Amino acid sequence: MWDNPPMLKKTTVPPPEGCQVRLGARGRFVLPAGIRRSMKLRPGDAIAIIPEPDGSFRILSVRDAVRRVRGLYAHLAPGRSLSRELIAERRREAAREEQE
Repeated sequence: MWDNPPMLKKTTVPPPEGCQVRLGARGRFVLPAGIRRSMKLRPGDAIAIIPEPDGSFRILSVRDAVRRVRGLYAHLAPGRSLSRELIAERRREAAREEQE
């Protein structure tokens, strides 16, 4: 009964639709906790702030941006790892240079 009381269960609060924050004297602002949780941001994480043509800004976790980009061109060479091929080629070149 007391192993997992209902009041101690983790709950997920949906992120706010939007929020207003104040810009500090040194140009800093704090991302509200709900937004940080929804983006799975931790202290020290890098974020990218991208200005949009309409004057708004988009905030991305750099970790998520890298994840999205990985494999972006995989459809061009299905079943192949171009990075592995490049590394193998560089190793062959290095071995050839050592022999000279």
